[in-house]
Amino acid sequence: MSERENVQGHAVQPAPFISEQQRHRLERRSALERITGNGTVSAAVMIVAAIAAVVCANTAAYEPLHEWFLQPVTIGIAGWEFTLTFELFVNDFLMAIFFLLVGLELKYEMTVGALRQPRQAMLPMLAAVGGVIMPAVIYATINRGGALHGWAIPMATDIAFALGVLSLLGKRVPPGIKVFFSTLAIADDLLAIVAIALFYGHAPSLSWLAAAAAVTLGLVMLNRRRHYRLAPYIALGLVLWFCLYQSGIHATLAGVILAFTIPALSDIDAGSLMGWLESILPELDDRFDDEAHILGQHDFTHAVRGAERVMHRVTPPMQRLEHYISTPVNFFILPLFAFVNAQVRLVGVDLGALVVDPVAVGTYLGMLLGKPIGIFGVTFLVVHLGLAELPEGVGWKHIMGIGILGGIGFTMSILIAGLAFTEIPAELLAAKTAILAGSVSAALVGLAYMSIACREKR
Repeated sequence: MSERENVQGHAVQPAPFISEQQRHRLERRSALERITGNGTVSAAVMIVAAIAAVVCANTAAYEPLHEWFLQPVTIGIAGWEFTLTFELFVNDFLMAIFFLLVGLELKYEMTVGALRQPRQAMLPMLAAVGGVIMPAVIYATINRGGALHGWAIPMATDIAFALGVLSLLGKRVPPGIKVFFSTLAIADDLLAIVAIALFYGHAPSLSWLAAAAAVTLGLVMLNRRRHYRLAPYIALGLVLWFCLYQSGIHATLAGVILAFTIPALSDIDAGSLMGWLESILPELDDRFDDEAHILGQHDFTHAVRGAERVMHRVTPPMQRLEHYISTPVNFFILPLFAFVNAQVRLVGVDLGALVVDPVAVGTYLGMLLGKPIGIFGVTFLVVHLGLAELPEGVGWKHIMGIGILGGIGFTMSILIAGLAFTEIPAELLAAKTAILAGSVSAALVGLAYMSIACREKR
């Protein structure tokens, strides 16, 4: 099919730009969007940020960076100001935008994607439950009587890293594996969000929770009344974030709540759109004067602006918001989070003691062993009980490979570690060190395993 044909094979005329320079600018923009939409590239950027963080943490740059992370950041809205440290600004405010993106992806999958049909989604979702429980059990067993509060650290799969590693295998990976793993990772994210909300906040303030509930009701009412402009949702989302921050519940939950209230429908009837476009073409043709300067063609440009407004509203608000924030999240917020939170300083640390620290051992084994055991075990049980079948083209070797890759748990795991051991630097260091080691080990072992498994037939 030609590049100038659409999906139905019809010829498509090139955009009517005046100069080739403008056409090339559009093509460069399209190429940039393809790069920024590539999960492998975004995962690589986060890896580079994490490596830079570890390097800086073990040089003379550590102290200045640490002081910088403690600098105050002021958020001001309409004369009202709120101050928190730069580290909290990244972990609590910017990461709420990341959770907003996660929530939008979840809602998409529940509306038209892999989670739309419960029977189809049941197997990977139950596998995700196994992949959450088993790492927590391994961690808790090793840390019984000790730092049990970190039980949720090894349970999370980093969807960006894991899918980025899987994509390195290219077309060798059957489509069924990608769908299964994507659904599993999304369900895993949802379970991690629930764990953070329920177990890693402070003692909740009922008054602020009531305020958050009122704001959430306002968001729901906006949705029910079919408001399709994003501005009021974003404004109420900021208020919701502040209420949850003050309530003791981790404020990043505001991003998920906001995502599920953003409309997934368009206020334009897509079925009538083509007829409407055909009806306004004669009017545009009548109002256009090819001998007059474009600045003087007020009737024509006014009619075009009306068409622009309609075409802009064809895309549902949910999809527009996802488009706006996906690149900043993947190429700014997540790398910044990685740089701020992967500051693993090993200078002067007894590495022998660190390696055998129960927190480090429980986290590492939970990620590297708990994930594949939990994911494979539950999948095997559900299939052999006759409750579900493996997707077409997916075999047991692939399920084991997915389980190993599920041990890549960077973003969520570091976030949970910071919440679990806020006041215990030694255990936080042990957890972060194990998260980095476990994620790298799971990525390397999983990639090597899957490269072999995907060569063989089921």
